Amino acid sequence: MILVTFCIMLSVLDSVCSSKGITLDCVKASEQCLKEYSCSTKYRTMRQCVAGNPGRESNFSAVTGSEAQGECRNAVEAMKQSPLYNCRCRRGMKKEKNCLRIFWGIFQSLQGNDLLEDSPYEPVNSHLSDIFHLAPIISDEPASTKENNCLNAAKACNLNDTCKKYRSAYISPCTSRVSTSEVCNKRKCHKALRQFFDKVPTKHSYGMLFCSCTAGDQSACTERRRQTIVPVCSYEDRDRPNCLSLQSTCKTNYICRSRLADFFTNCQPETRSISGCLRENYADCLLAYSGLIGTVMTPNYQRSPSFSVSPWCDCSSSGNGKPDCDKFSEFFSENRCLRNAIHAFGNGTDVGMWQPQAPIRPTVPNPSTSQRGRDKTSNSLDSSTHSKHLDTVADPLYHFCGSLQAQKLNSNITVDTALCVNPQLDDPSKSNSFARSWTAEPALLHPMALLLILTVALSPLLTSLETD
Repeated sequence: MILVTFCIMLSVLDSVCSSKGITLDCVKASEQCLKEYSCSTKYRTMRQCVAGNPGRESNFSAVTGSEAQGECRNAVEAMKQSPLYNCRCRRGMKKEKNCLRIFWGIFQSLQGNDLLEDSPYEPVNSHLSDIFHLAPIISDEPASTKENNCLNAAKACNLNDTCKKYRSAYISPCTSRVSTSEVCNKRKCHKALRQFFDKVPTKHSYGMLFCSCTAGDQSACTERRRQTIVPVCSYEDRDRPNCLSLQSTCKTNYICRSRLADFFTNCQPETRSISGCLRENYADCLLAYSGLIGTVMTPNYQRSPSFSVSPWCDCSSSGNGKPDCDKFSEFFSENRCLRNAIHAFGNGTDVGMWQPQAPIRPTVPNPSTSQRGRDKTSNSLDSSTHSKHLDTVADPLYHFCGSLQAQKLNSNITVDTALCVNPQLDDPSKSNSFARSWTAEPALLHPMALLLILTVALSPLLTSLETD
């Protein structure tokens, strides 16, 4: 009797979790859907509709016959009630490519291709301060004006087994010449680089990629930072393609398309935000940027006096698409959010070091398609941000908080930073840093936690029965 009751309660728990829309990865969601006759039927119908709809219009106008179009629409509506709706993937997961294939198949069916592409990845829910607690980057002693932080980061990587392993794994294919005409096997190089940034702890991978360079050692330090990803193989090519053409090539690959959408989502700049980021989260932006490395859209630092990053592309031969190409290029080279995030990591600060504003709606659409460009003024930087320091509008509170953060990171002394911390950022459940374009679901206990509570609650009853 107790066993029957226990099974019934587990079924109820499963139903509650499903009804609340707990996000599943798309592989598991697909498997769950295919086990249910009604869901699997609608899912197959929807896939057939997409296969017969080359334009990928969400109204299925290319599908012949009003009855067939009606079936397609019904299948799409049914999918909104299935586990596949709002499923997400995890970067570096075992079946990442398959998960992304399922996601984009659902996405283009439910929303069409002309809308903004949301990130297919689950939110990570992290802050730069989490990395600082693991590996403080502010020294107890005043830093030498000639200290090469990027060299120090490379040495630190070699002292860590995981970092050393994956760094060696990409250095080898990225530096091995294949033939007289090919400097390396770029495909293997890219795959190894993706594994490095997916597998190595961020305190080491970010330390090498986003290390800060002091004024006394700009040339050697910045060049070492630029060489981190072995650009002669992973970045440069014989010809420099048009940026819009490169974007189109990227979107034919599930990994590249997903990483680019993640970058557009999490590095969206906003001029009305103190941090410079719409989502007020530097860690998410840096994770999205590093995720592009190892794809055809691999970005890197440019050889120039000013701080700038860009993919290997330009806007020559753009014709009438020149304005859209420029906006796409400027999302990398003049991105206030990305630049401030990189400087924040190098300086040992974070968004929580000042009072961020509430989430802000974008003033102009996202540039992930040719119709989504932002005005240059909303994406460009003030001249002050070309320096090592963040664009904080000379706020004295920021500098005060920065000093407190340095003390807090480098000693065991408790430092009162109440003036510097937004309560919402201290409480992940209320943080605006994790906002996504999909609707937030109410917080729920994990099913395993509920199962544990249930087991504890029933244990006295089981004990008494055993005694009898």
